[in-house]
Amino acid sequence: MTSFDEIWEAAVLKKGSDAALEALLPKPIADKDLIAISEDRWLSDMTMRIFQAGFSWKVVEAKWAGFETVFQNFDPGPLAFMTDEDIGRLVSDKRIIRNGQKIKTVRENASFLLDIVREHGSVGAFYAGWPSHDFIGLLDVLKSRASRMGGASAQYHLRMMGKDAFLLSADVTSALIHYGVVDKAPTSKGALKATQAAFNQWMEESGRGLSAISRTLAATI
Repeated sequence: MTSFDEIWEAAVLKKGSDAALEALLPKPIADKDLIAISEDRWLSDMTMRIFQAGFSWKVVEAKWAGFETVFQNFDPGPLAFMTDEDIGRLVSDKRIIRNGQKIKTVRENASFLLDIVREHGSVGAFYAGWPSHDFIGLLDVLKSRASRMGGASAQYHLRMMGKDAFLLSADVTSALIHYGVVDKAPTSKGALKATQAAFNQWMEESGRGLSAISRTLAATI
């Protein structure tokens, strides 16, 4: 398999210098800072990523103050007990984007997060304790237990919250294909396993995390 040094050099050629490439690399936050993030912020960001999926990110961001108001600053306690009537009223609320199916995910994901708190003490502790070498396992948890948190939504959510995470963007996918890790977008279990194995090897070679390696791959395209 292509070494990380070769990938790094290809990215440097595109970006002009080591310093220019280094400046692009995301910096995950420390585990203690992940643990300190309150549950309402996890639910808020989950909801933002869900509403951004297939929609204008700028429109969602412009209305986000309204979302925070309508959803009581995303405290999962009361939101887990929203009734169908509550959701029906929210579908008519012009302060938010009125997509009924996505609005329902707030209740479902509030329940998911409360379950995580019961199991692990806090949502941040759960994410902080999950190892980077099994990132696809974490994605599987979100896909199977949370609502509408499969694929890119989960990846962007974790990255934006500061968890070390790869993003299987179009550029990263193109790079993975170019370097022979996969032959098409990695969506199957086998392809995701191969992707994780490649990232694990590059982490071992470079001492860098998933976020940095992912961004370096994207920079080669």
